[in-house]
Amino acid sequence: MIYGNLTRDPELKALPSGMQVCSFSLATNRIYNDRDGNRQEAVDYHNIVVFGKQAENCSKYLSKGNSAFIEGRLQTRSWDKDGVKQYRTEIVADRVQFGPKGGGGGASAPTTDTGAKNDKAPATPDYPEEEINPEDIPF
Repeated sequence: MIYGNLTRDPELKALPSGMQVCSFSLATNRIYNDRDGNRQEAVDYHNIVVFGKQAENCSKYLSKGNSAFIEGRLQTRSWDKDGVKQYRTEIVADRVQFGPKGGGGGASAPTTDTGAKNDKAPATPDYPEEEINPEDIPF
């Protein structure tokens, strides 16, 4: 299980069988204190592969910078390229949960935009000066 932010837009492809495959990369952040007590930050990058209907949804709703929670298994593939053996370790996702819209956030708390242009409290509505008679309310 990992939680992070997409480093690139998802790529959707189809296998010869017709099954959809989506791949993208996820960055996870870690903040810790070293032996001397200094604050350190580290980033790890993970290759994610998703199959089937979930692949289509990832391609449709995720984009670079969005956050996602991934549950899956590790898989290492190998192939020969110009006589040199290449390796790639990926997370094959069993489940993908989309993070808050607008992405980002990492370990920080999510922010909400109320549409206000400044930090002032919202204005109170103008109430009528005269007394309100409950009989005048139409419902």
